[in-house]
Amino acid sequence: MSTWAKAMAISRVGAVLLAALLVETLSPAVYPAAAVAAPACAATRPDALGPFYKPGAPLRTSVGTGHTLIGIVRSLAACGPVAGARLEFWLAGPGGQYDDDHRATIIGDAVGRYRFESNYPPPYSGRPPHIHIRVSAERHQTLVTQYYPGPGQSQGTFDLVLVQSP
Repeated sequence: MSTWAKAMAISRVGAVLLAALLVETLSPAVYPAAAVAAPACAATRPDALGPFYKPGAPLRTSVGTGHTLIGIVRSLAACGPVAGARLEFWLAGPGGQYDDDHRATIIGDAVGRYRFESNYPPPYSGRPPHIHIRVSAERHQTLVTQYYPGPGQSQGTFDLVLVQSP
């Protein structure tokens, strides 16, 4: 083994030993277990409601075919699922126009899951393809956001994390 290879091996061993020493000497009071656990959920970023929102979309899980969106509605508090959340979806139809045929309301299941099927949203007026979503649930602030599928994507996953009401 060359001198350089030996030095690299010693450096790796030293780094492992240093990491072990740090973990061993930092007490829970100084470095709480929560800090090393998986990070908590981050609230979903709000996005523009846009001019085409219309309340009262019919209850249905599909407004077309070609793109399926699934996800779980969660609460920022402990990242737990939100049962029975109300999700409203609206998007432009294949011709690039918003209409009642491309609006839907879905009620999330007992563990926060939802599934929505639509056409792949077309770009229009310089906007990238997107699906508008409005989510409301008891004891949580209403969230308005948008989902942006990748080019030609036939399915996507979009978990929605809500902030609790004050």
